[in-house]
Amino acid sequence: MPVHPFSSLSTAFSGSLSSTVVALRRAGCVFAEDEARLLHEAAASAAELSLLVERRAAGLPLEHVLGWADFHGRRFAVDAGVFVLRRRTEFLVAQAAALAPRRAVVVDLCCGSGALGVALAAASDAAELHACDVEPAAVRCARRNVGDLGHVYEGDLFAPLPTALRGRVDVLLANVPYVPTGDVELLPAEARVHEPRVALDGGGDGLDVMRRVAAGAPRWLAPGGSLLVEASERQRDTAAEVLRAAGLTPRVLVSEELYATVLVGTAENSPSEDHPKR
Repeated sequence: MPVHPFSSLSTAFSGSLSSTVVALRRAGCVFAEDEARLLHEAAASAAELSLLVERRAAGLPLEHVLGWADFHGRRFAVDAGVFVLRRRTEFLVAQAAALAPRRAVVVDLCCGSGALGVALAAASDAAELHACDVEPAAVRCARRNVGDLGHVYEGDLFAPLPTALRGRVDVLLANVPYVPTGDVELLPAEARVHEPRVALDGGGDGLDVMRRVAAGAPRWLAPGGSLLVEASERQRDTAAEVLRAAGLTPRVLVSEELYATVLVGTAENSPSEDHPKR
């Protein structure tokens, strides 16, 4: 019988695992048992365990407490104050990987921890990976995760990207904020309080940043290249019109299992004046 990965740690803290579960349940953690095991795995001592449990019970996202998150089969560093990718975004990576040509040029806008771009680069054997974010904390975190796989820039959307990328991007990922401003205060406290508002607030109807990305995308996409973004189910029709208005051909993809809605906007196949041949 295989040894459970938490066996030794459960033995080390055998008197406190159940109390950890109780403490997390009292704090409102829905998956208290799973989280307790992860905290026990992360703690090197009873004192450290107590600190980790205290931070989680106080409302910090589990990923910020642990310092990492699992995404698309990999473990990524997630620092305090950095947006935590949701599991539903794995659907976006899967759709992007299906579209990416071999040795694709990949750009990850609003990259946060950089997990999205790294996951796609690994899945598609990307030739180039470029990522950027406006938040300094996210940029520092992304540089750790991206490492020598690509380049990470600090700045607003396309502004910091090398101009040499124009017309060459095969897959443009943009995990833009899409929560309407009026709904941000309705988010769970661990997101609303501990994640950067710029990564959550999408403006009046939630699509302000998406509009900016869509408007700029045709100048950067290669002929036949695609922009991929997430939206809520109720935004899907408006978001598709945003892509169409920018000159992209939109498609809407849905995963009922992950409650995910992904929009793909594809550039025309023939190069234009803004799309030089490679």
